[in-house]
Amino acid sequence: MTWPEPGSAGGWPELGRPELAGPVLITGTDTGVGKTVVTAALAAAASSAGLRVAVVKPAQTGTGGGEPPDVAEVVRLAAPALAVTLAEFPDPLAPLVAARVAGCPPLALYPVVDAVRAQVAEHDLVLVEGAGGLLVPMGVRPGGDAWTVADLALLLGAPALVVARAGLGTLNHVALTLEALQRRALPARVVIGAWPELPQQVHWTNLAELLPILAGVVPAAVGQYEPGVFRRSAPGWLTPPLYGVLDDWRAWAMVDER
Repeated sequence: MTWPEPGSAGGWPELGRPELAGPVLITGTDTGVGKTVVTAALAAAASSAGLRVAVVKPAQTGTGGGEPPDVAEVVRLAAPALAVTLAEFPDPLAPLVAARVAGCPPLALYPVVDAVRAQVAEHDLVLVEGAGGLLVPMGVRPGGDAWTVADLALLLGAPALVVARAGLGTLNHVALTLEALQRRALPARVVIGAWPELPQQVHWTNLAELLPILAGVVPAAVGQYEPGVFRRSAPGWLTPPLYGVLDDWRAWAMVDER
């Protein structure tokens, strides 16, 4: 399968050169694909490598159900230097829609840009975790049009890490997301967000197709790990550009099959 060629804005480090720094967008092919756990894994691996890591969540929705916010899970698992949510809305909807339903002011684009840039000035790596997929409406621009995390990444000059499912349908979802990033000249790589404990043929074939653009595979259920175990394990799920040690997919596959 031929993948859309990532753009050049911001750059993406070559394999073996762990130089990912500054702002990085963590987005997904859909909601519920494992963005928060992947964010925590990258934060843990980079922190272990000596970087000061900040995590910024522009908008958290669904807070009315009593579930802990995503940044709380990142803090528990990875303990980054800083983790902050800029806006919260009670209903589990796209942020702009959730703001309207709640009667709250929508999230403005440029204050989010300023907030992320402020953390970039103080940290080595700033992970910006989106909500849902790449083109989910997040808030409004000064003129009233909706903005997305793709717009945010473009203004920040940030590369994107796309978190994807392992199962059926993921190749189409990944291709659509990468095409949208390519149109904006935003470089991107992919991480599988929940590799199953007992992978089937579809998972292995999807993995093989994704290999040219793959930067990591995070096992399912690692969000339930004890934090110390999670932090020690995280580098093993990620390739060197993400401060990991996963540099031989064949050896990894042989271990996983056992």
